[in-house]
Amino acid sequence: MKIAWWKWLPFQRWRIVGEAESADEVPDRMPRNGVALVGELDRAKWIVFDCPCRTGHRIMLNADAGRKPYWTLNQVKPLTISPSIDFRGSHRRCHYFIRSGRIVWAKDSDR
Repeated sequence: MKIAWWKWLPFQRWRIVGEAESADEVPDRMPRNGVALVGELDRAKWIVFDCPCRTGHRIMLNADAGRKPYWTLNQVKPLTISPSIDFRGSHRRCHYFIRSGRIVWAKDSDR
């Protein structure tokens, strides 16, 4: 997956920066606030991005309605994903929403 140079510009809202055919094609380094789709926009299998807490963990959300749980892209511009994302690692909990291209942290997050 190739990401256009202008999608690396800082201070942009959360947005889709590319599509890949498989999860292996998603680059290790992603633009800040950038989301990659595995599959096509209308039939995405996975939604992949780096957690907004900026500690380096990658989030992979299932977008296939045939498997539970799954997340949907309610809006593409600005990006809205539902339901909330709740990552529970060994040292922290990151619980947030992506609404209209912005992060809304849940009160129970360790942020």
